[in-house]
Amino acid sequence: MIFNPLSLSGAFTIDVQPFQDNRGFFTRTFCENEFSGQGLVTHFVQANHSGTKGKGVVRGMHFQFPPHGEVKLVKCVQGVIFDVIIDVRAGSSTFLQWYGAELSAENKRMMYVPVGFAHGFQSLSEYSEITYMVSSFYNKESESGIRYDDPLVKINWPLPVSLVSDKDLKIPLVDEKFQGVIV
Repeated sequence: MIFNPLSLSGAFTIDVQPFQDNRGFFTRTFCENEFSGQGLVTHFVQANHSGTKGKGVVRGMHFQFPPHGEVKLVKCVQGVIFDVIIDVRAGSSTFLQWYGAELSAENKRMMYVPVGFAHGFQSLSEYSEITYMVSSFYNKESESGIRYDDPLVKINWPLPVSLVSDKDLKIPLVDEKFQGVIV
């Protein structure tokens, strides 16, 4: 695996190195030794799989407040997505800055999302599926988010947004009261 540090400290894209032959390919998407060698979380409590219908659909930008903060390891297994993270760590020099990367079944790239980051994505294909491991169980009382179109964050989505859930549309815009997440 090739760990590519991002401009947002603690976050990575990870490129796998598939072994290919006439049968297809094989690659590792997680290795405790390699992740711990990079100082990354290696304990995950849940694996999720979601499918998204429709080009331009946005899901996210979600995070959980401590003590239920989540590390996520995201992989697109069908189609193509634009995966986005936002730094919501209190006191961070990159507070409310975002980073996006194309993840696809073809490029096999993954996104490592540390605690203190909001996460979401836009489907760039008519249908996409992602799998992601999380380091903490879902806790409804700790869930929060950043609106996909928040004017302070200014995410540059590659496609016009075609659909967002009612729940995500109800996320309030960030204001001066939002101090971030203490991690």
